[in-house]
Amino acid sequence: MAFTKPTPRHRQRVLFIFGTRPEAIKLCPIVLHMRTRPDEFDVKVCVTAQHREMLDQVLALFQVQPDHDLNVMRPNQTLSQSTARIIAALEPVLLAEKPDLVIVQGDTTTTFCGALAAFYHRIAVGHVEAGLRTGDLWQPFPEELNRVLTTRLAKLHFAPTSSSAGNLRADGVDDAAIFITGNSGIDAVLHVRDRLQAGELTGYQGVALEPGRKLVLVTAHRRENFGDGLTRLYRAVGQLALRPDVQIIYPVHPNPNVRQPAEALLGGLPNVHLIAPLDYVPFVDLMQRSYLILTDSGGVQEEAPSLGKPVLVLREKTERPEAVEAGTVRLVGTDGEKILAEAGALLDDAGQYQRMSMTHNPYGDGQASRRISDVIANGVFLD
Repeated sequence: MAFTKPTPRHRQRVLFIFGTRPEAIKLCPIVLHMRTRPDEFDVKVCVTAQHREMLDQVLALFQVQPDHDLNVMRPNQTLSQSTARIIAALEPVLLAEKPDLVIVQGDTTTTFCGALAAFYHRIAVGHVEAGLRTGDLWQPFPEELNRVLTTRLAKLHFAPTSSSAGNLRADGVDDAAIFITGNSGIDAVLHVRDRLQAGELTGYQGVALEPGRKLVLVTAHRRENFGDGLTRLYRAVGQLALRPDVQIIYPVHPNPNVRQPAEALLGGLPNVHLIAPLDYVPFVDLMQRSYLILTDSGGVQEEAPSLGKPVLVLREKTERPEAVEAGTVRLVGTDGEKILAEAGALLDDAGQYQRMSMTHNPYGDGQASRRISDVIANGVFLD
């Protein structure tokens, strides 16, 4: 792949492109780290605002002010519409900034569009959290395809683990372009945890946590679980709530495919609290205060083990098998009997719970931002 080689200079012009809360959580720590090294980096940030409100919460937390805000979010937009809108809006940004390197993260529509737009302009792409795979283009949809396509477009591949690096090699990526860095999401969650503990941030202020009850935190929003999957999940959560020793809090995603069945099946049940989506800081605090987490979120699979919390993953397949292999998470899908059995085991068996909660997190040590920045400072993408 031939790229336009920039004029040699010491400072690398780096443009970050992201649009959702998970991307912001994992890229803002890198932005902040690079900005502590002004002799090496000229950093610019472009947000698509694929998710407006949730994105803005994270930008405010990390005090990152975008240089470009495309504000492409529209109600009920289709994947085709958002893809076309993002690519068209990115072109004038790339022409104005002329970056040496575009950085994207993960597997969103913004990720793929940012990589494709940069490729069209012969600008090198760095992919943070590269190499995650389920091997099934429909699970998760459309994220698995976004990951695969971004790999084909990227020049630098920042793999969080050796397993994800192996996936890249299996896809034919040159080993010299792969860098195992850990996951920058761990940088973010440890940053917030430490500031919460120091009293610098305000934690969760919502539903009162009841003494003597174990908090079970639930999050579910993946497209592949819409319909029957969420129905099975919600019925299992309703059964779990019958236990007198638990309290369930579920920040419900605003998507009607998630919210309407949640309200129909869980609304008003004792011990179940349906709340609005949380900002990142109170959500991290709620994770810290939880006993057990049920989630279909990829990011939570990585973050919760850093806080010592066992996770039951509400998916049939995961692109994060390292956590399953390490024993920090267990796949349960949306099978009600399996959810209840696994949750019951962790609620009732203190030894099993302790083994799972104390397992080493395979996703990193909070130094991914520095490692990624070191690679880019060396200018290897200019070759």
